[in-house]
Amino acid sequence: MTSNSGRGSLPVDNVQSLASKNLNGIPPRYIREEAESDDLLDNKSLQIPVIDMNQLVVGQIGYQDEMKRLHLACQDWGFFHLINHGILEEIEKMKKVTEEFFKLPLEERMLCAQPPNCSEGYGQAFVLSEDQKLDWGDMLYLLPLPVSHRKMNLWPKTPSSFRPTLDEYSATLKELTNKLISLMAENLKADPQKLTAMFHHDGTQGIRMNYYPPCTQPNKVLGIAPHSDTSALTLIQVNEDIHGLQIKKNQQWVPIKPVPGSIIVNIGDAMEIFSNGKYRSIEHRAVVNNEKERISIAAFHSPNLSTDICPLPELVKDNMFKTVSHQDFIKMVFNKTLDGKGLLDQLKL
Repeated sequence: MTSNSGRGSLPVDNVQSLASKNLNGIPPRYIREEAESDDLLDNKSLQIPVIDMNQLVVGQIGYQDEMKRLHLACQDWGFFHLINHGILEEIEKMKKVTEEFFKLPLEERMLCAQPPNCSEGYGQAFVLSEDQKLDWGDMLYLLPLPVSHRKMNLWPKTPSSFRPTLDEYSATLKELTNKLISLMAENLKADPQKLTAMFHHDGTQGIRMNYYPPCTQPNKVLGIAPHSDTSALTLIQVNEDIHGLQIKKNQQWVPIKPVPGSIIVNIGDAMEIFSNGKYRSIEHRAVVNNEKERISIAAFHSPNLSTDICPLPELVKDNMFKTVSHQDFIKMVFNKTLDGKGLLDQLKL
């Protein structure tokens, strides 16, 4: 996902309602043969790195070592758990109101339905044709930042605490993202102030709340198809008791085991371009459970809309990517379905 409105998604059946019916088999549009045939590497010792935010403070005894770990996590994995981030309270509040929203009757949820030609609202994303395969999940996607772009008519009024909770969650994640981007700039030997300025002033943020209902044949569907995020940095909350996020490592799918109290952070396509390929966005997908629903919240952070998406000048020796305006980048995103790292392939020189 990216963090801006663009072309809308075609309306499709509500999966939460579908899953509540006694279906005779799964509707064909949701069946994905690759979900059954893909290699799954369930190696419990192979897990994404854990980065301690407490150590990433200048003057802290372990600062340099933790900076090296952060650099390797961004370079070799594109994913990491962030612990001691200081925003546990805001996360728990956001999880609670998200769960409450998805428990509302369908007619109340549909008050936030995606309008035509708009990516925001309640529904599904990236449905561009009547015959493409669909994800086994529904979402509520909103753009809290910049504040001037908010579509408040799509922000749920129920539960009553939803709007102030999302507002607070958005602000704390934005602050944390800016800190991480500054640290990454230092590791890349780029100008931290220059890079964070792109995000600090009218940087864009999209928050996608996902609901994956249980499925009687979970190995035949996908909650979200394989893709890399087109944002610069994504911060994700997942159910700690139900695994569902998987990343592609060495051509095999690796399940991510949740770390209690952590935020999962991943590098997006825009950051891969800014770093001229040093930091890599990674293909990932969501799978579903046969007994329990699963909820996740992903916050996509990108620079302001006046920024060009291109390698930072100080990192260019052999330029790997074309320069494209942020507006054109967004148009490219919303004119294609999710298909791995297809967007970056289009932008490579």
